[in-house]
Amino acid sequence: MPYTSTSFRQLLKDKKLRQSMSRRGNCWDNAPQESFFGHMKDEIHLEKCSTFTDLELVIDDYMDYYNNDRYQWGLAKLSPNRYASYLKTGEYPICC
Repeated sequence: MPYTSTSFRQLLKDKKLRQSMSRRGNCWDNAPQESFFGHMKDEIHLEKCSTFTDLELVIDDYMDYYNNDRYQWGLAKLSPNRYASYLKTGEYPICC
């Protein structure tokens, strides 16, 4: 596997990056990240980005939207941040 090669790992070390790898056979470890990036690729419009700064703004805006406004069925129809608050307080933020 190329991601475990010595040269790739050295490249990461040289760039001061940390590699994220799940334990062997546990594909669900990265499920939240895969879900986020899958939705992001479907929902943002990269063709509108002509510079790196444009790209940064589009991604930052999407991350804010995803974490604060985009509800998810698997999180009791709440955004990730609202769901985290619900877990901490026990108060469901959507009133009847």
